[in-house]
Amino acid sequence: MTTQDLTKDNFNDTIVGNDIVLVDFWASWCGPCRTFAPTFTAASESHPDIVFGKVDTEAEQALAGAFNIMSIPTLMVFREQVQLYGEPGALPEQMLEQLIGRVREIDMVEVHATLAAQAAEGPDEGR
Repeated sequence: MTTQDLTKDNFNDTIVGNDIVLVDFWASWCGPCRTFAPTFTAASESHPDIVFGKVDTEAEQALAGAFNIMSIPTLMVFREQVQLYGEPGALPEQMLEQLIGRVREIDMVEVHATLAAQAAEGPDEGR
């Protein structure tokens, strides 16, 4: 699968409608973004069961702002609608592959149970 452009109009549907989604926040003027792009594209071709989306931070400033993107490229990984990773920087191919492997291995039943328990405690509990 190739990468797909994500916008404010299709971002939520993409996250909700897919098991694993990797999102690259980038801009055309960004050198590290251009360096990371072939790695991201190659990974998308190696993992057809994963959605690889790209957010152009120039065209989608509101979306970038909603995720507090301060540095690009920033890579985010969502699984079952839960953000599991979000860091700026261009990952080398091997590190991106390791990240994808770790995301696949995560016990999402446990993650959802932990999130539900935290939500039940409320925002002021446990502080």
